[in-house]
Amino acid sequence: MERFVRTNGIRLHCLDHPGGDPPLLLMPGLTANAHAFDGLIEAGLSPALRVLAVDLRGRGLSDKPDSGYGMAEHAADVIGLLDALGLERVVLGGHSFGGLLALYMAAHYPERVGRLVVLDAAGSFHPQVRELIQPSLERLGKVHPSWDEYLATMKRLPFYAGWWEPTIESAYRADVEIRGDGTVKPRSRPEAIGEALDRLLAEDWPGILAAVRQPMLLVNAPGAYGPPGTPPVLPREQALETVAAVADGRCVEVPGNHMTMLFGEGAARTVKAILAFVRP
Repeated sequence: MERFVRTNGIRLHCLDHPGGDPPLLLMPGLTANAHAFDGLIEAGLSPALRVLAVDLRGRGLSDKPDSGYGMAEHAADVIGLLDALGLERVVLGGHSFGGLLALYMAAHYPERVGRLVVLDAAGSFHPQVRELIQPSLERLGKVHPSWDEYLATMKRLPFYAGWWEPTIESAYRADVEIRGDGTVKPRSRPEAIGEALDRLLAEDWPGILAAVRQPMLLVNAPGAYGPPGTPPVLPREQALETVAAVADGRCVEVPGNHMTMLFGEGAARTVKAILAFVRP
């Protein structure tokens, strides 16, 4: 079920997948949208759990204000969403940027977060993080001649390295607007995503991690984020540092890289780890 909720002065879009308790709210990566989790849903995360997957401000079908892309604004949006849906306490999770937002919210809104599921995110960053995510950022603001050409370009992104899973397509379709003349343009503005990244990097992450008291699962996919020899987005050592920095953390490794972990075999293993953590 699609939902649109007024919160914090904007309209936020989310997908509400039916299932059991406790409810799990998932937040996507820096340039991604709610359909980034379709592979986890297909792998059985729903109906095992009720899963709410949200388009953060500036992404997907949510409103796109000119500014206000710091962690505090994102967090206030999501708290308003929980209020509107009558959810006092949830398992809170996210992938990449969304995982960091989950950590931020656990520290600042502890009464709303029962457990944490962090998918390939950590409180320290690879020194080449901007270079590693550049292929994803470069598509923003560009107009492509057709949907087929856009999808073909996405399939050539280095982190797929010739691998593809059909479930991925829904995330890219939700990522763009197909205009009347057939041309395709991503919905997110590069200026907004740039602000979100800059403000993310400016946060006091050691202090945030020290304030996290909830049980946390960190799912790490240390595969190469591109051709052989490319470093992973989150090396295992950094994942373990983040687990050690919170009060009650554990780490599970799954196959694939930062993107492919959400689909196919990576998704199946990720779902297994989440369900074992949420329902011990």
